[in-house]
Amino acid sequence: METLLLERDSELPGLVTLTLNRPEKLNAINLTMHAEMQEACRQLQDDGEARVVILTGAGRAFSAGADLGRSPREPGAERAAPALPRSANQLEERLRSTAGNRSSAAIESLDQVTIGAINGLTIGGGVVWASCVDIRLAAESAWFSIPEVELNIPLTWNALPRLMREIGPARTKELVMACERFSADDALRWGFVNHVVPDSELLSRARALAARLLSMDPMALALTKSATNALAQLMVPAQATYNDRELLMLARLQAAERAAAKP
Repeated sequence: METLLLERDSELPGLVTLTLNRPEKLNAINLTMHAEMQEACRQLQDDGEARVVILTGAGRAFSAGADLGRSPREPGAERAAPALPRSANQLEERLRSTAGNRSSAAIESLDQVTIGAINGLTIGGGVVWASCVDIRLAAESAWFSIPEVELNIPLTWNALPRLMREIGPARTKELVMACERFSADDALRWGFVNHVVPDSELLSRARALAARLLSMDPMALALTKSATNALAQLMVPAQATYNDRELLMLARLQAAERAAAKP
């Protein structure tokens, strides 16, 4: 794959590590990564040997979020999104606008127990993908940001139901609307991550947790994941954001109109 690494662990049979692998772009998520994530998840859905999946990022980031063509560290990068190419075919644009929904759902629907090993910066869509895994470990230096509203677009990818379940309505509103950066310790205190660990121990601690899970009865573990996922859906159904892609298309259309109206 061009943007992902899918590796089976030689020491822990049943463990697969899925690495976002665009370190030169801080693992920003482009259409290729969306497609490859869906394909990787399809492969895992057909894999009866894989029981635990670790999701992490290569280099100094988990993910800088949706690839907007610039680094999040550049001045103004979290305040002004560049115009994205638009298609004359509205159905094609609608399909592209739901790529994040499909890749996020693919991660969330994996039968394997999923562990997020969150390293470095985690922005926008990176936070969404992190919210799709079952258990999250964050490096001490990791930090998070949800800048979509500051970029004049709504948070989509069916992210709001997931965040509401994990951290509640008030905290979700604050983080999504105020767009303030938050630390790994903040995420731990609010219940978004399970553990904060030293940077150098992130993958070893994730593998130790995977080893513990692999020692459990496979069917009992699988049934427990299915039951807890069903209960989470009852708390805040994902269908509540059925019009995510239409809202994203509208935001892009309005941005294009504002740009055209400027002298």
